[in-house]
Amino acid sequence: MDLKSIVKELDKGTPRPVYVCCGTEKFRMQEFLQFVLNKCVPEENRDFAVSRYDLTETPLDDVLEDAGTMPFMAERKVVIASNALFLTGAKESGKIEHRTEKLLEYMKFPAEFSVLVLTVDADKLDERKKIVKTLKDAGVVLTFSPLTAEDLAQWVKRRADSLGVTFGPGAVEAFLLSGGTNLQSLSSELEKLSLYAGRGGTITAETVEQLVVRSTEQDVFVLIDDIVRLRKDRALTILYELLKRREEPIKIAMLMTRQFRMMLQVKELERQGYSQQQMAGTVGAHPYAVKIAAEQSRRFSFQQLAEILSQLGDMDYGMKSGKVDKVLGLEMFILKLAV
Repeated sequence: MDLKSIVKELDKGTPRPVYVCCGTEKFRMQEFLQFVLNKCVPEENRDFAVSRYDLTETPLDDVLEDAGTMPFMAERKVVIASNALFLTGAKESGKIEHRTEKLLEYMKFPAEFSVLVLTVDADKLDERKKIVKTLKDAGVVLTFSPLTAEDLAQWVKRRADSLGVTFGPGAVEAFLLSGGTNLQSLSSELEKLSLYAGRGGTITAETVEQLVVRSTEQDVFVLIDDIVRLRKDRALTILYELLKRREEPIKIAMLMTRQFRMMLQVKELERQGYSQQQMAGTVGAHPYAVKIAAEQSRRFSFQQLAEILSQLGDMDYGMKSGKVDKVLGLEMFILKLAV
């Protein structure tokens, strides 16, 4: 079962007795856990109706015993157990024994007054295991993977709506380009922007440019985008800001190389018919970064991208050997491309 269906069930007050949350998108997972708490346990009861365990320290038997114990002064309790590595193919290094047959027994006759949530930071579960097959057949496994480029934009818009603000033309794109793809960071930056805009206000692309704090990686990401769009003055401005912050030119060149290499990889994968999600998995990048790289790569041919990477390699060698002035090398590279 998908997340939307599970959310609808929770909204109706009919939670399932067991949920398993896996995946690498921890912020979305935490959002779901908070949603479960909000729907299942009133805030005033959470001190004695919510239990949290770490399965690297606590046996599964103890967690199930808690789930089977009546809640104190509450209609329902929530039991959250993290690091359920026994559901994956990972080798457990601890001395804690987890008897998964007990979980199979519990699922046959789960406590009506408890919601048990198991979490694990893993891309996928080991479907060869009987317990995993049983959980999947029960429709209680939820996977929290990085959002697609389109879903990320929608997530940002929904978040803004919940804060009482809207995005103006081009502001969402500017926000993601500057803010990156980390949901925790995006959430914090969005709260800041919403306070500036005021409830009912509009976040503009100019506001994003002024207020969103960019990491060095995001600065270079935007710098490359400016180069591709032939905005050499903006690209040079970002370069000088990075140098003013004492960022090492060799590091800047390395980040530039990484972005152009991604463009070349994505261009080839796109030619082979890969989807953005497949490309993201192949190159090890977020789907949104792949989307931008695909758009940027369309300005260049395969040969041009290969030549640019060769130039960056020569510049890196020249910088490290002292044959090329570091700042001048970066300036000339930008001026040569952004024409």
